[in-house]
Amino acid sequence: MTNPIKLGIAGLGTVGIGVVKIIQQKAETLQARAGRNIEIVAVSAKSKNKDRGIDLSMYDWESDPVTLANRKDIDIFVELIGGHVGAAKNSIFAAIDNEKHIVTANKALLAHHGQQLAEKTEDKNKLLRFEAAVAGGIPVIKALTEGLAGNSLARVVGVMNGTCNYILTRMQSSGLSYDEIFKEAEALGYLEADPNLDVGGIDAGHKLALLASIGFGTKVNFEAVQLEGIGQISIDDINHAADMGFRIKLLGVAQLNGDGLEQRMSPCLVPAASPLGQLEGGTNMVMLEGDHVGQIILSGPGAGEGPTASAVMADVIDIARGVRIPTFGQQANTLRTVQSVKSNTRAPYYLRLSLSDKPGALAKVASLLGDFGISIDRMRQYAHADENAPVLIVTHTTDPQSIEKALANVPKTGVVHDKPVALRIEPL
Repeated sequence: MTNPIKLGIAGLGTVGIGVVKIIQQKAETLQARAGRNIEIVAVSAKSKNKDRGIDLSMYDWESDPVTLANRKDIDIFVELIGGHVGAAKNSIFAAIDNEKHIVTANKALLAHHGQQLAEKTEDKNKLLRFEAAVAGGIPVIKALTEGLAGNSLARVVGVMNGTCNYILTRMQSSGLSYDEIFKEAEALGYLEADPNLDVGGIDAGHKLALLASIGFGTKVNFEAVQLEGIGQISIDDINHAADMGFRIKLLGVAQLNGDGLEQRMSPCLVPAASPLGQLEGGTNMVMLEGDHVGQIILSGPGAGEGPTASAVMADVIDIARGVRIPTFGQQANTLRTVQSVKSNTRAPYYLRLSLSDKPGALAKVASLLGDFGISIDRMRQYAHADENAPVLIVTHTTDPQSIEKALANVPKTGVVHDKPVALRIEPL
């Protein structure tokens, strides 16, 4: 029989314990599918005595994940600590230096250091796999690196943060404000320790940068992702969008745009009847557009013990089988450095403004938009109890630069109160 493949697991949080459970409960199935036994040799976490609801006594304990990474008796170092600095970074680099295969769920580490990690791993003739880092249980990395490898990608579009999708859909179903649903999500444990990683779009931006690298054969460049969170979205925006047949989603879009790569993560309006528009709760969805296959839609749970541990085990089994795929779908030293560019793709826009309720106010705004080549498709004014009138404008298709310039000049009209909200209506 082929020798077993041996794991060292660093991090015993929700995902780490999920991986241990799968290995303990499905040993025979895993052996049949991998062609060899999969065994845990040692584990590491902050606290040895914490009750994790599972027996870990048969595994060696290492208090320092770097020590675990240095062990001679492990083949795969499974990093489930998280974060792009400190223990996670140090232990992965140590594991690579010690010629271990790497399986990780750490999107932040890969988004910041992915190129360096990929080059070092491939120089050692080892593998770095990260299916669990993007969209939880959805096999989107495998789809890009294997199933769609014969395609040139036109665009990657997706909802990649379940917490944001939960907040936005819960606002719509409950009629409650952003602040109220934010507190609810926090109480349910849906938010990261630093909530801005979720609601600020950073977590989803990490994932988008990784998908863009694979999809377009470019070096990971998270710093170039244009990030805008969902904190500005009000219940009025949710309701206004619904009135027009749209829903608001924190949407990631990556596409080659002229001579550069466009990567943006921002709240957008999408048709309510579209697959993305119908996405509820914490579910993730990624749309991949290839030149031969057309549009592929992948949807499923984006987080949680079972789905994420499932993705980790898929990588472990592939390595045990001897499947060899470069980290980002092609050798790291062949990935291109491309210029990062802002979007110049034309689209309609949703604008929400608070206008002085006096004659000529709306005419001033319409004139300003016209000065920048922006025409109005439809407009609504909503009932109000004070002197400021909430006005909703949907533009005809225009370019992002015109919208940006027009909004920068809005204060000059003297009739607009508060900062306008502008949301792109994304064509799907």
